[in-house]
Amino acid sequence: MSITKELEKFNKWYETEPFEDFVGPFFYKRNTENNHISAFECKKHHLNAMGTLHGGMIMSFIDYTMFVICLDSIKEQSFVTVSCSTEFLNPSINDKIIYGDGEVTQETKSMIFIKGRIFNKKNINISTFSGILKKVRPK
Repeated sequence: MSITKELEKFNKWYETEPFEDFVGPFFYKRNTENNHISAFECKKHHLNAMGTLHGGMIMSFIDYTMFVICLDSIKEQSFVTVSCSTEFLNPSINDKIIYGDGEVTQETKSMIFIKGRIFNKKNINISTFSGILKKVRPK
C-alpha cells in the first residue's frame, strides 16, 4: 500500500484491521504531548454522488478518531463504542487529506466521554461529534 507524503509520519493502529483498511486506511500520530490526530487520504471511492465526502465515511472515520483521541487512556484495555452523535457542518470538496482530533471530556471507571471534530488542511470543520466508549470486561 502506498501512502501520500503527508501521511508518511503517521502510524497504523494495527498491522491489519479489515474494516478500517477497506474503508480507509486510517492513520494516527501524536500531535502534541497530550493529544493525537487521525488522518486519511480522501479518494474518489470515499465520495457521494454529489462529489463530496460521504457522510457514512465521515462517521466511520469518527469512530476511529474517538479511539485515537483517548489512546493514552485505553492503553491495553478493550473498549467499544456505546454512542456517537455527529453534526455535519460543511461539505468536503477536493480535500486530499482529512483529519480528526478532539479531547476526552470525562473518564469514569468504565466509560470515556469524548468530543472532537473532523476537518481539512485549511482547518475548516467538516463535522463535529461527541461519543462514549465503554470498557469491555474480559470474560
